[in-house]
Amino acid sequence: MIRYPKYIVITPVRDEGEYIEKTLKSMISQSVYPQEWMIVDDGSTDDTVHEINKYANCYSWIKLIQRPNRGFRKAGGGVIEAFYEGYNLLESREWDFIVKLDGDLSFGPDYFENCLKYFLEDKSLGIGGGTVCLLNNGQLKIDSIGDPLFHVRGATKIYRRECWEQISPLVKAPGWDTIDEVKANMHGWKTQTFENLKLIQHKGTGAADGIWRTWFKNGRANYIAGYHPLFMCFKCVKRILERPYVIGSIGLFYGYISGYWEKVPKINDKMLIDYLRKQQLGRLFFRKSIYK
Repeated sequence: MIRYPKYIVITPVRDEGEYIEKTLKSMISQSVYPQEWMIVDDGSTDDTVHEINKYANCYSWIKLIQRPNRGFRKAGGGVIEAFYEGYNLLESREWDFIVKLDGDLSFGPDYFENCLKYFLEDKSLGIGGGTVCLLNNGQLKIDSIGDPLFHVRGATKIYRRECWEQISPLVKAPGWDTIDEVKANMHGWKTQTFENLKLIQHKGTGAADGIWRTWFKNGRANYIAGYHPLFMCFKCVKRILERPYVIGSIGLFYGYISGYWEKVPKINDKMLIDYLRKQQLGRLFFRKSIYK
């Protein structure tokens, strides 16, 4: 019999009343329960809190924290601010893995059991998570994930404790879910999406912000993370022929280049930026790189 490691989950939510029950039902159906599940409501104005309380009142390991409504959705940074509010109030101290999980997902009852198996099989795996999919006419369609042997979607990130202690704190800005992976790789950890473990995201990526704002935000996140300009140019050109055609590429480029114009601060870690740019140039010139 496998003795599974202990894990804790933190879920920042804002106005997820339409979807949060799907996540709640998925979690209470898991074959391996978390030690604690901290759900942080970041100022919802719909019935999100009501839906959470229906389950928190029945399961002692589900906890709800409510933050005041700031009056707007704070992209990137707001999610991590809410995450850390939950993190600082965790009661569980004896855990092996920490999970950042979105509140608009559903997944099978053995999802976390199978994720933990991957970590048990590979002690060098620092960050992992399943493949985020969308339902399209009843069929699962993989949402954009980038390189599965490097990138793990921010919607479902599992951190091994030893890796977490080396790379934390997470950056409270757009791009946090790339910076953490680069830092993990720099410290010698593997990061990987588990391609055969599927989750359904019921609200499409960027649905709350719209297409232009979403791609602008992605470009700004790449700027903050310190992407090399040459790598970014190639990325934007490649994006032209991918959905959403043209506008995604323009938004990505404008979000990135306007960071220079507006003198937006990059991450304050020169060693990490140097490492990232070396990897990106390695990818462009067909050398060994974290990018496959």
